[in-house]
Amino acid sequence: MAEVYQERQVFSLYEIAQGLKTVIGERFPYAFWIKAEMIKLNHYRHSGHCYPDLVEKKDGKVIAQMRATLWSSDYLHINGKFLKTLKEPLKDGIKILFLAKISFDPQYGLSLRIMDIDPSFTLGDIEREKFETIERLKTEGYYHKNKQLPFPLLPKRIAIISVETSKGYADFMKVLSNNPYGYKFIMELFPSLLQGEKAITSIKAQLAAIKKIKNRFDVVAIIRGGGGDVGLSCYNDYSLSKAVADFPLPVITGIGHATNETVVEMVAYQNAITPTKIAEVLVEKFHQFAVPVQEAQRIISEKSIRLLKELGRQIKNLSKIFKADTRHLLLKHENELIQARHIIIGKSQYLVADQKKQLSQIPELLFKKTKTAISKERFLLTEMKIKTTRYSGQIIKACGMKLDGYAKTVQVLNPVNLLKRGYSLTLKNGKIIKDIAEMAPGDKIETLLANGKIISEVIHKEQQHDENP
Repeated sequence: MAEVYQERQVFSLYEIAQGLKTVIGERFPYAFWIKAEMIKLNHYRHSGHCYPDLVEKKDGKVIAQMRATLWSSDYLHINGKFLKTLKEPLKDGIKILFLAKISFDPQYGLSLRIMDIDPSFTLGDIEREKFETIERLKTEGYYHKNKQLPFPLLPKRIAIISVETSKGYADFMKVLSNNPYGYKFIMELFPSLLQGEKAITSIKAQLAAIKKIKNRFDVVAIIRGGGGDVGLSCYNDYSLSKAVADFPLPVITGIGHATNETVVEMVAYQNAITPTKIAEVLVEKFHQFAVPVQEAQRIISEKSIRLLKELGRQIKNLSKIFKADTRHLLLKHENELIQARHIIIGKSQYLVADQKKQLSQIPELLFKKTKTAISKERFLLTEMKIKTTRYSGQIIKACGMKLDGYAKTVQVLNPVNLLKRGYSLTLKNGKIIKDIAEMAPGDKIETLLANGKIISEVIHKEQQHDENP
């Protein structure tokens, strides 16, 4: 009951809470169908209960927020319906239409007790999101981009995005490694989560890693196996779908489910229901190239054999013709050689006789020519002797005159004569001094005169400067 304090009526917190509980219970006695976005399921495994966080947004802003309660028995029932209808479990980040009863507890406050959830409403929202992703990709020009890439003639180098422990990855590797034709593939695994919301970030990160070394690969394979159709809504995400559509290498997918295609599968270059099927596609690509090559090899081999046989026959015929022609030519040239031999012998005998005749006449001719040549040489020698005697006297006379001139010059330039004329020579260490710079105070010098020499010491020297430089 309310108390009176300083003429004021005062209620306890519990009384107010009880009053709210009564009012809410009377005002909302029945359950209501409510639509909201479940941003967090808050499932506690030890108890099985869930405490979802519900919001309503407008223009991207939260305009209402409330906490709900979903008991374990109701959760198991509702989650089973979701798995059957959506092929997805009840999870965070989806829009739901739920049946709930409003309650107020004095200790825990206002909450909604969820009694049922309609999965068809969520399915419609997921389909709408998928449709919006497809339309956005088409509008922005990404939807067909990966399909328009040229596919390698031989997709030998494969970057694989998968989980190493998954059955789908094992099946994929087995088909490629053990193909009956012995084709060799180079495969590199890029481990990633493949289902649930975290798969979006994980797959995108591995696509980015492959893109940095794209020259090492021909195609990218996204392989998922096992787990049925659960957790596939991530493959409808816009950002992941865009990353696949805009990838610079052809992307092939084997996600392993038989329901409607996800957007990632739609925008990929090629999709198959299972990893095994997509592996068979790659083997078939090799086979499509190998079969024509093998057929061409067979045709070339057969034609080569036929051609070699035909050429063998032609060579055999040509050999027969060659032998016959060779015999004919040998006989012909043999006859020609015999005739040439007779002609050579006849002409040789004639030439020998003619040469003997000419040789017998040579001594007489040589004697006559030698006599004439000796007479001519004697005349020339006489002429040369006369001319030599004449010119030698002239040359000797001219040389004598030149020598007289040289003697007079030498006599004039003789240092002794210069000394007699009053000049002297100064020497230092036996060498004539030509420049005052060669002497220094204290040096011993010799002065040569016509009738003797003077030895002296340099006390002082003066440099004479040229007035007209």
